[in-house]
Amino acid sequence: MFFFENELNTTELGGGVCRKILAYNDDLMSVKVMFEKGAVGAMHTHPHTQISYVLEGKFEATIGEEVRIIEKGDTYITSPDVPHGVVCLEEGALLDIFTPKRADFL
Repeated sequence: MFFFENELNTTELGGGVCRKILAYNDDLMSVKVMFEKGAVGAMHTHPHTQISYVLEGKFEATIGEEVRIIEKGDTYITSPDVPHGVVCLEEGALLDIFTPKRADFL
């Protein structure tokens, strides 16, 4: 199946964050999350494995108790039910990959 970004809806999440669901099936989902400078992806958990790739910008990322600065080209992985979140230091976007899909996003 093909998913074309210019045909997909963007969901405003508030606080300078918006999300675009890209390709997905029951087992896997890709999501583009765009952040304005200073926007926060609040600490949270979910039962999915998540990989995030920095498409653009710079972020302070927290996974569990560890805090690191990540920027374009960097990647991190979060295991199920581990608290994680980001603060956008420079306007940017993340590509989040989830397994299984985030049914709560649909």
